[in-house]
Amino acid sequence: MAKSAMIRARIEPELKEEAETIFSELGLSTTEAITLFYRQVKLVKGLPFEVRVPNQTTLQTFQDTDEGRNLVQSENAQEMFDKLGL
Repeated sequence: MAKSAMIRARIEPELKEEAETIFSELGLSTTEAITLFYRQVKLVKGLPFEVRVPNQTTLQTFQDTDEGRNLVQSENAQEMFDKLGL
């Protein structure tokens, strides 16, 4: 099928640049990435990922992390697993 439909959207320049860098690393053009997204939407008949509004606990965790509160630091993965009791 010939490609003749056009999509136009405004997006933050920094987001566009970061996403296009990732597309490039994956060997995709922006057009190919958008086409891939649309094909996945069609395939799953919805967004190809879960979209939820964060609950209060998650929002508080984001805020704490951003402000450097309640962080547990580990030297390596094993230390982290030990601290988590795993």
